[in-house]
Amino acid sequence: MPVYAAPLRDYRFCLEEVFDGEAHRALPGFADFTPDVTTAALEEAAKFCQQVIFPLNRSGDEEGCVLENGVVRTPTGFKEAYALFRDGGWPALTCAPEDGGQGMPHMVNVLVEEMAGSANLSFCLYPGLTRGAYVALKRFGTPEQQALYLAKLASGEWTGSMCLTEPQAGTDLGLIRTVATPQGDGSHAVTGTKMFISAGEHDLTPNIVYLVLARLPDAPKGTRGISLFVVPKFLVGEGHRLGARNAVSCSAIEHKMGIKGSATCVMNFDGAAGWLVGEPHQGLKAMFAMMNAERIAVAVQGLAIAEASYQTAAAYARERRQGRRAGTPAEPQAAADTILVHPDVRRMLLTQRALAEGCRMLALWVAEALDISERHTLPAERARAADFVALMTPVLKAFLTDSGSEAANLGLQVLGGHGYVRDNGQEQLVRDVRVTQIYEGTNGVQAMDLLARKVLPENGRLLDTFRDEARAFAAAHRNDSRLAEFIRPLAEALDLLDRATATVLARAPGNPDEIGAAATAYLRLLALAALAYLWTRAAKLALGREGDDFYKAKLATTRFFMQRLLPETLTLHAAIMAGAAAVMELDPAAF
Repeated sequence: MPVYAAPLRDYRFCLEEVFDGEAHRALPGFADFTPDVTTAALEEAAKFCQQVIFPLNRSGDEEGCVLENGVVRTPTGFKEAYALFRDGGWPALTCAPEDGGQGMPHMVNVLVEEMAGSANLSFCLYPGLTRGAYVALKRFGTPEQQALYLAKLASGEWTGSMCLTEPQAGTDLGLIRTVATPQGDGSHAVTGTKMFISAGEHDLTPNIVYLVLARLPDAPKGTRGISLFVVPKFLVGEGHRLGARNAVSCSAIEHKMGIKGSATCVMNFDGAAGWLVGEPHQGLKAMFAMMNAERIAVAVQGLAIAEASYQTAAAYARERRQGRRAGTPAEPQAAADTILVHPDVRRMLLTQRALAEGCRMLALWVAEALDISERHTLPAERARAADFVALMTPVLKAFLTDSGSEAANLGLQVLGGHGYVRDNGQEQLVRDVRVTQIYEGTNGVQAMDLLARKVLPENGRLLDTFRDEARAFAAAHRNDSRLAEFIRPLAEALDLLDRATATVLARAPGNPDEIGAAATAYLRLLALAALAYLWTRAAKLALGREGDDFYKAKLATTRFFMQRLLPETLTLHAAIMAGAAAVMELDPAAF
């Protein structure tokens, strides 16, 4: 049977020790979020996730969503669970107080989203899309749109959905055909078909707020001609009263490999009433506010599955007896030793653990910067933090989802045949997490975004937001003998990253294929270097406190990461240095 308990002790360690909780509370608006307050909030979120939505994970997967007469019915128990989620105030966690929100740090929200994803990934997609819609309308909506929608989204009374993809246009949004025709009263008639729309139709709330990419009649071709529209499922009258059903409908739901409790819909807009969000032909700018929020949320979903798979695999390994330890049996009185005595089982479990705990620190580091970018009193600090978020968002999305898939497959392998069958939950985690590497921009797209748009422009200026801090830490501790075993590999990883960056910068002007050929390896190299920095910070905190089992385990996991996972940077560097020739040599006809 699958197990899950929120890792609250690690949450406290990250929030208050790895990241300076006291300094974070000095940001405007955060003074009231003391450790007692955030701990209480996380404990309550853990109860909800463990007791309410975790028991629905398998049944939701088996039952799935059903489309009947244009209405999507979510799995049994989801509607009641969502009502509890809404009544608990969880949708409002990071929303602004003037919209009825709680104004909590993004750092706390990341951990709540992790718990929800670990407990039930399908369920957490519904409120996740709502938060993205709130972010986009908060930044780009008109005062009238904000008055109409923000409080309802913040409370969770209504949900949101993002409508980008069309059958002929996936990542290449310049190919979309949906049209928005002005109606003379400030509204537009939106006509077109969207597919792969998460939470596009469901029975959890009375209204759904769609953010839809479409073209105005005079729009230029390509991405420069895309505008964003807010299209409600039901038209909204005075006092937020729901009026007539808008001309938007669900014609099909996708039959998916995983996340079967989440409705993934084909949505038809047949002259639906919509209102322009932001400037004409500037829809991508507004949509990326939502998309970047979703990329971070999807990254956390990868982390969530890594943690869930690790916990079930570790629980199984503690109980499963198979074979004997090499040399002297661990428990000679028993029929066999537990599989925890076998080095390869330990390798898989420690890989899961190092990835989950490392990815958690990376997600919180980005969330910390997001809070700073929004709230710091100094413009220069806000700008630097925003640059760091821009740099690391594609890294976070790609690396955490890759790690989630890797960890889930390792968890299945630890259980062996018992992992391949449904009863123990690991095969569902493998299926559920796989989509996270695809949606909100495939991980290859994230890698290209990182290298082509974030690293190469301005001679790598955005990269300095990471390198400067990591280099400064390594330099400040280079003479600390206690940290030498961690500082040395960290410095070597940073050197490899520098050499790879300089090489791609030099080669790209002469051959643009060099960027695409290097991108995926480069993103992973940067991610591993970032984890090496964060793990070294964690080790510094744990040294001298090995009498506490928590810190003793933290040091052991750090050593495993440094000695067994970080060396991958050598092969990544070698692949980048090899260049594009081997990737591009084969004639297209030979594939």
